[in-house]
Amino acid sequence: MSESTRWIQIVVGVICMIATANIQYAWTLFVPEIQKTFGWDRAAIQVAFTIFVLVQTWLTPIEGYFIDKYGPRVMVAIGAVFIGLAWILNSQATSLMGFYVGAAVGGVGVGCIYATCINNALKWFPDRRGLAVGLTAGGYGAGSAATILPIAAMIESSGFQSTFLFFGLLQGGLAFVAAWFLRSPEKSEVKVSEKVFQTRRDYTLKEAMSTKLFWLMFLMFICVVTGGMMAVAQLGVIAQDLGVKNFKVDLGFVAMAALPLALMLDRIMNGISRPLFGWISDNIGREKTMLIAFTLEGLGIIALGYFGHNPYAFLILSGVVFLAWGEVYSLFSALAGDAFGTKHIGKIYGVLYCAKGIGALFVPVGNLLMEATGTWATVLYTVAAMDLFAAFLAIVALRPVLAAHVKRSTIEPPAAEQSRQGALAGA
Repeated sequence: MSESTRWIQIVVGVICMIATANIQYAWTLFVPEIQKTFGWDRAAIQVAFTIFVLVQTWLTPIEGYFIDKYGPRVMVAIGAVFIGLAWILNSQATSLMGFYVGAAVGGVGVGCIYATCINNALKWFPDRRGLAVGLTAGGYGAGSAATILPIAAMIESSGFQSTFLFFGLLQGGLAFVAAWFLRSPEKSEVKVSEKVFQTRRDYTLKEAMSTKLFWLMFLMFICVVTGGMMAVAQLGVIAQDLGVKNFKVDLGFVAMAALPLALMLDRIMNGISRPLFGWISDNIGREKTMLIAFTLEGLGIIALGYFGHNPYAFLILSGVVFLAWGEVYSLFSALAGDAFGTKHIGKIYGVLYCAKGIGALFVPVGNLLMEATGTWATVLYTVAAMDLFAAFLAIVALRPVLAAHVKRSTIEPPAAEQSRQGALAGA
């Protein structure tokens, strides 16, 4: 195998992710136009986005089963059809239910493509899983950057229905064509890492879920993703309450209000974060990288609550927060591959990824905390505590548990082999 073969797989995966990203990241451009056209309450329209996130997240274990069974080509091709269909449905919708159905269809499509491309990166790069998954996830996190302006321009010139239809066909078609270039590696085409703890066997979903390591990872994932989603989801309201939302920040080469500038920084930092921390974890280990990233996230949020009234501090610290949060999607997926092998990783990471869905359900708690205490500082400090708790677990609990798990997996044969040996012994 030439080194270029597996890098081609990463490039194709990133193309699929870019074609998929706008369902989530460009939605905000359509909402005002939908409201203007139909006169519906904005909160009612945004229910579509909630439906999308829940479907995309909670169906991942089922999609993981089909990924492991049918491989990447079929799953991405199906996902491409679904994302194209979702935008076409949105272009024809004249009721809230129409947009809700479009959101659900889009959630299935994005789930199929996102989970498959992450899965494929894990399989091709056991020696550089963090970097490979980070680049792939970064394609989704920053993939909308190149198309946001064309979509906004077409909405302005041709209306949102035509834009939904055109970009649905374009993006769905691009992902569908790219799908047929994907494939899983043969065993002879991959090599294990010598720098991080990695199992030498493939766990089934049942076996993985029976380990202490799986549930420790699940708890840590919930802590970090919940904190990050709370901070991101409420950033606009926090900026308003801190009095910096409309402050004009002049950086010399650009001058704009603090909040949109911070949101733009979010896209950039999210794109950088995933491959950066993934690459670091390939070299120093996942658990040490988690300690660094989660601590940085926690301290950044504490500083945001303390210094956020200064618009320049708000801008810098929100950038730090976004930089330290985006990496969860590369670190936990890479760690799952290290710990449980890749034969059943679609199902295993699919269940682990449900932590994001649980985190999404906790996001409204931020509003309740703010209303109960009268300040966003309480929310920010709670979020920071969750991040620092996860950082503490990374080094105190995860490191020894992972080491023991990997050591055990190298001396214990898989369950099927154990059963065969038991049968032979009893014969």
